[in-house]
Amino acid sequence: MPRFKEHYQNNVVPKLLKEFAYKNVNQVPRVLKVTLNMGLGEAIQNNKILESAVTELTAISGQKAVITKARRSIAAFKLREGMSIGVTVTLRRDRMHYFLDKLLNIVLPRVRDFRGVSPKAFDGRGNYTLGLKEQIIFPEIDYDKIDKIKGLNITIVTSAKTDDEARFLLAELGMPFRKAGQAH
Repeated sequence: MPRFKEHYQNNVVPKLLKEFAYKNVNQVPRVLKVTLNMGLGEAIQNNKILESAVTELTAISGQKAVITKARRSIAAFKLREGMSIGVTVTLRRDRMHYFLDKLLNIVLPRVRDFRGVSPKAFDGRGNYTLGLKEQIIFPEIDYDKIDKIKGLNITIVTSAKTDDEARFLLAELGMPFRKAGQAH
């Protein structure tokens, strides 16, 4: 069993039960899935970027990345429907727990001048999205083989009904939120 899942079951669930006065253990919010996404607008001109992004995201997540296609055409961006414009991976169960453990304990502390993540990046339904400016902070990425620094979005989908429940859940799991009033 991943130590992150063990920590959730042994430490976080009792605190959530007490904090929000749930009547049943099944009401306690949990992390359902983690989605990693790289949007690559420059892939329209250069297809090699897409191949390297698939390789990097597969290395980061431990699961094969999928190429995403444009849903509609946008003339201003010279984009046609069906063109490859991004890479995504959805992690669930043990892979998700291992990834979150790595993200919170290894990757985020490696960010330069890191003061915490924004406590406001919730969507109103208990899901949290974190944007990283560079993929090179992950230990699996070989710095010498990078052709271009790419950004990465990480969405943590929870079963929480409100943002407050999700914020409490993620804080108890070890998400380093910035203090209120602290600059980013």
